[in-house]
Amino acid sequence: MPLVSIRLPDDVEARLARGAVRLERPKSELAGDPIIDYLERVERERFLGEIARAARARGDDEALTTAKDALATDNEALALGEASGVRERKVTYRAARKRKPRR
Repeated sequence: MPLVSIRLPDDVEARLARGAVRLERPKSELAGDPIIDYLERVERERFLGEIARAARARGDDEALTTAKDALATDNEALALGEASGVRERKVTYRAARKRKPRR
């Protein structure tokens, strides 16, 4: 997995470190989740926007209405999920310890 480095203010890094300890998850995982959520939301909005543009170009009012309804529903579902804090617990995998050879 590639490494990405970001600069955070000291207080934000301290909060991230405390949250990672409390949730027993790596800081990188904790910081990466919102980035993934954001990128997925932007991709969904882009996709629905393309559907709407294609519908406008064809003059298809029914498809345009469906795209608008889907965007509203999608955003509502996203808001509900974020508000309730529903998130699948991440499992941490650790490498097995190397054993000393027996003599």
